[in-house]
Amino acid sequence: MTQTSAAPADLDRARAKYRAERDRRLDPSRRESLDLREHEELVEDPFMDVAPREPLHDTVDVMVVGGGFGGLLAAAHLRKAGLDRIRIVEKAGDVGGVWYWNRYPGAMCDVESYVYLPMLEELDYIPRHRYSYGPEILAHAQRLARHFGLYDHALFHTSVTGLTWEEDSARWTVRTDRGDEFRARYVVVAHGSFTSLKLPAIEGVDTFRGRLFHTSRWDYDYTGGDASSPLTKLADKTVGVIGTGATAVQIVAPLAESARELLVFQRTPSTVGVRNNGETDLEWARGQKPGWTKRRRENFTLVTNGEQITEDQVGDGWTVFYHAMLSNDSYGDLSPEEAAERRELTDLQHMENIRARIDETVGDPATAEALKPYYRYQCKRPCFHDEYLSSFNRPNVRLVDTQGQGVRRITARGVEVDGVEYPVDCLVLATGFDQDSAYVDRVGFDVTGRAGVSLARKWQDGPETFHGVMTSGFPNFFILPPNYTQGTAAVNFCHTLEETAQHVAACVGEFERRGVIADATRQDEEAYVRHVVDGSGLALLGGGSFLKDCTPGRWNNEGDPEARPRKNVNYPGTSTAYFSMLARWWQSGDLTGLTLVPAPDPDPDPTSRQAADEGDSR
Repeated sequence: MTQTSAAPADLDRARAKYRAERDRRLDPSRRESLDLREHEELVEDPFMDVAPREPLHDTVDVMVVGGGFGGLLAAAHLRKAGLDRIRIVEKAGDVGGVWYWNRYPGAMCDVESYVYLPMLEELDYIPRHRYSYGPEILAHAQRLARHFGLYDHALFHTSVTGLTWEEDSARWTVRTDRGDEFRARYVVVAHGSFTSLKLPAIEGVDTFRGRLFHTSRWDYDYTGGDASSPLTKLADKTVGVIGTGATAVQIVAPLAESARELLVFQRTPSTVGVRNNGETDLEWARGQKPGWTKRRRENFTLVTNGEQITEDQVGDGWTVFYHAMLSNDSYGDLSPEEAAERRELTDLQHMENIRARIDETVGDPATAEALKPYYRYQCKRPCFHDEYLSSFNRPNVRLVDTQGQGVRRITARGVEVDGVEYPVDCLVLATGFDQDSAYVDRVGFDVTGRAGVSLARKWQDGPETFHGVMTSGFPNFFILPPNYTQGTAAVNFCHTLEETAQHVAACVGEFERRGVIADATRQDEEAYVRHVVDGSGLALLGGGSFLKDCTPGRWNNEGDPEARPRKNVNYPGTSTAYFSMLARWWQSGDLTGLTLVPAPDPDPDPTSRQAADEGDSR
């Protein structure tokens, strides 16, 4: 691929172009979404039938809400900490979380499998590819659940409807939509950031007479095929895709190969770098020294956080850019203003190379120009793919560029853009996930703590947490914080999940050792909230000013990041700084910030253990 260069004189031109592209996309109404409660047919499980079962009434040690990697890691580390009766409650039909739901054709992880997939060495597993495909990732989640015995008490196709703290028994009462009402000494909510579908509030969506589904509810009965084989039933169908983000970049090539015609409706193009995936060299993997995946994972996070390193162990599209952008040795002698300009030049050169790749790959000049992203690289989640761009050279594929306005109207026959109707048989919504609604709305249930105070009420103006994982007035209650919930965020989500899960398990293990109930003090919680609100969760990028200048989208609240509740932020600085903060707090040994009171008998009802042990209620 041709490598371009950028000079300081190019910055003014780029800034003007980026600003113009940003301004024509500004539209506050884009934040509006459909009410999922009114569109249950779009969120039902298309992969597994719901098996009937009797309601449960028993007691467990820990109830974990969510069976994705966050919930699995929390449960696994709790098992290591000595907890016995651990119950995962999951609305899907199995574990896997985002990888259970996202079975669309071509689904794969954009982070190297050797650093993304957790506990590889402990489970003695080597990924088949450098970047794993969806079915392998789902299988690894299931492998992890089997290894730690997490299926034993799990409840699937079950949603929590409410949690209430019972002060007398020091238990949480858990209610579900399957009629269950059981108790738990500890609760861990691992909802994740990619669980609640985002369905755009497009005029006329209810009038469409064809087949419509979200990418995370892929209808293989309609399309034929599976995640890795041709979609045979689309040979006589015209398919429309709304969206050109990370998911769409992966589904376009399989759809292009199978559909009679494919129309891709674009609001804002993504950056699409080279993926260059390949099979794992087993001899290389088996020759690594013990602990290599942990070292590699930590190295990846250090590089993408902008930390100074002596070696980039991964050397992929993520780390090469982030090292050049954030921790280049040449920045050391520059003033802050000079370093900021140098970083902006590095960004511009990288984006020019991405745009040059489009020109080299896409034959039609007008399509190539429409596919070019004009914004700074970190404004949107970067994408990597080797077939997406070339798909637009196929005669059956057409890009419908909405000139930044997005799809405004759906008709009974298809999609209308700028007064032109595009008939389609099937409409695929590659529109991502809701990360901005109130926390309780996203998890789907409220929590009632001490003195009858609900979490929805307490968090009505945004999260109030201690270290992002506890909240005062809700004893023995933990959260694996999703994005913007006073925890942290990193390129590699699984690293963040495992570090936080280990912290939660260590806390619970210590509470068990001491025989106490733990709650965060209001004073220390307030101090932590002030710290995160006054800091910058995007310090390396220039904080809110960087996001405000970005093209409108999910990451910057459609171009208005300052309108997001002030408490909806991450820990100041990098994920490394967050992990270090947790480690320092833990190593101090005194559990500062928590109130500890003696716990009652851990199992006052001797029949509860038998009830839990007898029911594998999958």
